[in-house]
Amino acid sequence: MQHNQPDILLAIKLRVPRPRHQLVLRSHLLEQLQEGTKQSLTLLSAPAGFGKTTLLAQWCAQSALSVAWLSLEPEDNEPVRFLSYLIAALQ
Repeated sequence: MQHNQPDILLAIKLRVPRPRHQLVLRSHLLEQLQEGTKQSLTLLSAPAGFGKTTLLAQWCAQSALSVAWLSLEPEDNEPVRFLSYLIAALQ
């Protein structure tokens, strides 16, 4: 079975990154993320390079919750594209 490029690109966008083996454990931030699951929405915001993806990957690996993951690029800032990707992530 041959996959076309858009299917492969979407699969990459939906894949939860694996946590790295040698990390600085930020248990207080992991605890805050876990506490956030008691709310309707938790927003993690920080400048580029501050470890958001690393932290979330680590949290996903140790959490028992189902997780929808969507990595976005600047060209995904188009409503129809974004919503189609979001729906795919939630499925």
